[in-house]
Amino acid sequence: MITDQERDVALLNSPAERVTKERIGAIIIETKFIQPEGTLLTLCILTLRNGFTVTGESACAAPENFNKELGEKIAYDNAFNQIWKLEGYLLKEAIYLTGTKAQAAV
Repeated sequence: MITDQERDVALLNSPAERVTKERIGAIIIETKFIQPEGTLLTLCILTLRNGFTVTGESACAAPENFNKELGEKIAYDNAFNQIWKLEGYLLKEAIYLTGTKAQAAV
């Protein structure tokens, strides 16, 4: 298995268009955190530029372990990670459509 550093170098050298953290970050227009009263649950709602929303959550089992900032970070990361699949699908669809149009022109 390669290291995180080796992965990052390999990704930087990828010749084709790809989904990146920067690309995902650029489409997030709003971030909201909610902690329902009386719970150890943290919800993150990310709104994307087209109005679509994704959510992430975190929870801890013991009140003594609750940390607002850590809960928000974990919830945000969970929501952010959902966008990878969505953006990957959109990129693949665009590549497919471009190839289909190119084949039709031949």
